[in-house]
Amino acid sequence: MEALFCPKLGDPTVSVSSSPSSATGLENANPIFLLKNHPIPELDSPTAVRVRIKATSLNYANYLQILGKYQEKPPLPFIPRSDYSGFVDAIGPKVSNFKVGDAVCSFHGLGSFAEFTVVVTAGAIPVTFGTSHVALVHRARLTSGQVLLVLGAAGGVGLAAVQIGKVCGAIVIAVARGTEKVQFLKSLGVDHVVDGDHKNVTQSVKDFLKGRKLKGIDVLYDPVGGKLTEDTLRLLNWGANILVMGFASGEVPVIPANIALVMNWTVHGLYWSSYKIHQPAVLEDSLREILSWIARGLITVHMSHSCCLSEVNLAFSAIRDRKAIGKIVIVFDERNARSKL
Repeated sequence: MEALFCPKLGDPTVSVSSSPSSATGLENANPIFLLKNHPIPELDSPTAVRVRIKATSLNYANYLQILGKYQEKPPLPFIPRSDYSGFVDAIGPKVSNFKVGDAVCSFHGLGSFAEFTVVVTAGAIPVTFGTSHVALVHRARLTSGQVLLVLGAAGGVGLAAVQIGKVCGAIVIAVARGTEKVQFLKSLGVDHVVDGDHKNVTQSVKDFLKGRKLKGIDVLYDPVGGKLTEDTLRLLNWGANILVMGFASGEVPVIPANIALVMNWTVHGLYWSSYKIHQPAVLEDSLREILSWIARGLITVHMSHSCCLSEVNLAFSAIRDRKAIGKIVIVFDERNARSKL
């Protein structure tokens, strides 16, 4: 089977080599290799399921992980992972809730950047909507009429947060960079969109709040960090919820504890995959609601880029250069593997 292999850490935007043993000279700088004949994994337990993967998403966390800058540092070598979809290819003798041929979607700790993967039947849920749903619905308890401010709103988790906010009946303010992203967010019915490239974010939000006779922000959804976070803290209401989702800016913001005390803010750190260990039932409930919303047409998954494994370096470049709107997807089905980069 084909698989993307990471034997060392480094910049994944360099062109993909065909095998680690053949890489020489400048090619040797590349930390990722396309293996054409990697062994298909065997079922390793009676409750295991093998999935033939049709598509898997590439997230900012994958980029950071291969650079060696992510909080999870798997032992080398490894096959990267993300949320994926595909079909059940084989099942263990004690599996009763799946059969061969079933369409499935899940999340894997490692190994989804390959044509096949083996998982235990207690799988999880796709990352972007799962992360945003747990953050907004389970942690912040977002309700109708509240004001939600989403930073990095055109990225994978940001775009999911915007849609979930609208489903919950919130007044949604989105911050993104670039005309294309701003126009796309407006097409989703976002109440106010700020182009961070051309406008003063805090002033634009203040003007909107004043025009709507709103006091401030009730929930701050922040996958960006840095100065933007620190500036937007001035917009928060008494009793606001701050969702710390990541640091795409590369800078960890300072949230003053004395102001949080006086303003009765609640600061939530959210690391979605740890729920698989500590509170898996939360993920199961989250998945059910997400799938029901998709079935009813309340939310959609937007994919701005797609590629095959041999072009994954270009996809990583799109992530690095912030060109993606929503998701980037690696496609394994050759009939549908048209590159869109």
